[in-house]
Amino acid sequence: MRKNNGKKDSSKENRKREPDEKTGKRQKTEQYKKKKNKFQKELLFLLPSLIGVAVFYFIPFCDVFLRSFRPEFGGGFSGLENYKAVLENKAFGIAVKNTAKFVAIYIPALLLFSLMLAVVMDYLKEKQKLYKKIFLLPMAIPVASLVLIWKVFFGQFGLINRILECFGITGPDYFHTSFAFLVLGITYLWRNFGYDMLLWKTGIDAIDSDLYEAAALDGAGFLKRFWYITLPQLKEMGFVIVVISVINSFKVFREAYLIGGDYPNQSIYMLQHLFNNWFVRLELGKLTAAAIMLAVVVILFVAGMERILAPKDRKRI
Repeated sequence: MRKNNGKKDSSKENRKREPDEKTGKRQKTEQYKKKKNKFQKELLFLLPSLIGVAVFYFIPFCDVFLRSFRPEFGGGFSGLENYKAVLENKAFGIAVKNTAKFVAIYIPALLLFSLMLAVVMDYLKEKQKLYKKIFLLPMAIPVASLVLIWKVFFGQFGLINRILECFGITGPDYFHTSFAFLVLGITYLWRNFGYDMLLWKTGIDAIDSDLYEAAALDGAGFLKRFWYITLPQLKEMGFVIVVISVINSFKVFREAYLIGGDYPNQSIYMLQHLFNNWFVRLELGKLTAAAIMLAVVVILFVAGMERILAPKDRKRI
């Protein structure tokens, strides 16, 4: 009798499990269909952007990559000859040195200066909007107008040299000396600090105010609150700002070109000058090889910054 009861109980349990398994499978299939439909709708909205990126960025980049292994004129395969020619080029070494120097000096200065302004702005509750407009004003001024202002002061016959002539001193043409590097750096800082300050301010506003209140109750001063609360919470925003600042640093070619022309003073001869001159001379082999090398360096730099500044939780994932 006990054996028969055991068989009946097991058959009843199997009958109960069968509909449960069926309903579970149905729920999974329904969830899968919902996710699939949601993904298709999202993909439909993203499709125009994906097509634009593919047509205007990805396909041209692939073409540049292939051209870097071809001779400048004609078909065939030249191997690493273009890369070798770039690395042996003296102008390329000067341009790399100046660009690296510019990035190493002025990007940290921009980050620190804009962060300090953002912290100060956080305490100016009432006049924040007014100061934001003032600090963002340099971005609205055309580059040509800005360089013209600099030439009025620091040109060979500018205001500074006119004042020096009154004391019997003959001033140099500052834009064709190493002083041009300082002018270019100040221009970069002046044009970009407002935008970076706004990004830092957005990150500060996103920090929970309860953290500051709790720290203040525990007796933490301004510096401790800034070091242990503000900076750790700004890591992700810091990564974004660093990437944007590096990209914007490659756009100073406009200012440098207007200051010194095709062949400016050696201190401001950047990679963009070199690329422009190679393009004008149709040296496409070296141009494409150098562009690929620069892209690899930027990608590695961004990946390294993401590894350093990414949150711990995200790293584990």
